[in-house]
Amino acid sequence: SSCLFTLPVRGSEGLYMVNGPPSFTESTAFQRDSGKNCKAVAFSKDGSLFAWCNGEKVNIVNVTNAELLCSFDLPKAVCLEFSPKNNVLATWQAYTTAKDGTAGVPNLQLHDVKTGKCLKAFIQKKMQNWCPCWADDESICARNVNNEVHFFENNNFNTITNKLHLQKVNDFVLSPGAQPTKVAVYVPGSKGAPSFVRLYQYPNFNGPQSALANKSFFKADKVTMLWNKKATAVLVIASTEVDKTGASYYGEQTLHYIATNGESAVVQLPKNGPIYDVVWNPNSVEFCAVYGFMPAKATVFNLKCDPVFDFGTGPRNAAYYSPHGHILVLAGFGNLRGQMEVWDVKNYKLISKPVASDSTYFAWCPDGEHIVTATCAPRLRVSNGYKIWHYTGSLLHSYEVPSNEEMWQVFWQPFLDGVFPAKAVKYQAVPSELPSAEPKPAQAYRPPALRNKPVTSSKLHEDEPPQNMKPPGSSDKPLSKTALKNQRKHEAKKAAKQEAKADANQEPAQSSASQSAPRSTVPAVTSGDPEVDKKIKNLKKKLKAIEQLKEQAAAGKQLEKNQLEKIQKETALLQELEDLELGL
Repeated sequence: SSCLFTLPVRGSEGLYMVNGPPSFTESTAFQRDSGKNCKAVAFSKDGSLFAWCNGEKVNIVNVTNAELLCSFDLPKAVCLEFSPKNNVLATWQAYTTAKDGTAGVPNLQLHDVKTGKCLKAFIQKKMQNWCPCWADDESICARNVNNEVHFFENNNFNTITNKLHLQKVNDFVLSPGAQPTKVAVYVPGSKGAPSFVRLYQYPNFNGPQSALANKSFFKADKVTMLWNKKATAVLVIASTEVDKTGASYYGEQTLHYIATNGESAVVQLPKNGPIYDVVWNPNSVEFCAVYGFMPAKATVFNLKCDPVFDFGTGPRNAAYYSPHGHILVLAGFGNLRGQMEVWDVKNYKLISKPVASDSTYFAWCPDGEHIVTATCAPRLRVSNGYKIWHYTGSLLHSYEVPSNEEMWQVFWQPFLDGVFPAKAVKYQAVPSELPSAEPKPAQAYRPPALRNKPVTSSKLHEDEPPQNMKPPGSSDKPLSKTALKNQRKHEAKKAAKQEAKADANQEPAQSSASQSAPRSTVPAVTSGDPEVDKKIKNLKKKLKAIEQLKEQAAAGKQLEKNQLEKIQKETALLQELEDLELGL
């Protein structure tokens, strides 16, 4: 099968393209740019155009035949980005003022990709958030100027059609997908006033009533705002620079959920410590958070911010959903050893556990099958290179640069949604020419006095196992408030019963609810008379059935005549049970 896509590799060996699976050879269509000065590269959103700057020019080529479309004299450009529909190429270079202190020349330029002419140039001092943001159809473009958001329409950059003006807009994010465009805005708190994130629908910005949703919080020095793909909700990670309690040098983080229908909530994370990563499932109805002091927990939540599945604890600080949302990879990169757990999201089963040590980068291929991990400078200066995996754990290709060279970047050519159809999840490792990349486990240090003695395992902490948090038979349909209340009551009762059952039988209960509740180890009280014990058990069973009938009635179900008669016997049964238990 021919290769459908490429990976650009940028480093001290120049810039070149590698064909993706199955060949992994260097692309012959794209002429390698061997200069050591390639500062930036960018694909268009659909992967059809590719731009790079090599310290002399910014070039744009058509990816399929590598034909040069246009070239700009911008030797100092260090950032590049295409607009979503390939009409505009934005370039940024460092802002410099003249020797006499007068203002410098505009350093953010927007170029028409078809004609090559400069549409507009702005002064943009900071590199952070340098690029204007477009709606996916390019009908709107926005940039933050002196703490207010300026909007342009249809790529006409000479007219500001709208301004979003609040005390001080520190950051904003446009919603993905089709119109209408929504805007999430962050305003930091000052002088005792809280910080807040607000959601608006373009162009309704006037007056406090015009916001779709609003969430304020006192603890925030910086926030990260994440829209889901369907643009129905935003997750906000709010962080403080310092943890006042001194518990963590990461500062303190909280996770908030804000929906465009006005609902908002704090996501309750059951373990203390930093929030390392939060990602939306592309299906937009679930998200995964990785959090808590090491070994970190990872949990998938639904839109009610209730936990659906808990992955227990492990050495991880990152999460990555595959493009179709079928597979979730939990990984421990950076100061962790590169262990990955590949999970089937629909069945919550572990598929594979590959290890990519020293990785500084991870990315899913748009085909939803392959993964690239890489070790890049300047983060790590030694053993730079990249590896391509199949999610079933097979290492398919590995490249390491010569020891005197560096690799700075590698990434997949993007594709629009729908180009690659979703495929069924496989568990069997796909065949590979390469041996599996199992690193040798590092031996723990042992003081000389203990070296000849048997190894006793001493764990600093017990790992928590994964567990399903979804009540059995539950549907994903949003419940009404009363149904929700009843469901919560029902779950609480069920958990209590499961615990009682577990205590009585001293057997681990099968339900998820009891797994999270600490199981008490007090042996069940018995009367010593098996007959009496049997009676007590039967009474409890009948009372439990009555309890369930009452719940059904409360939820609005019409009960049969014999069911109603059963309920009426409750008081008598309770009395009988009490007498038997007192007789112990």
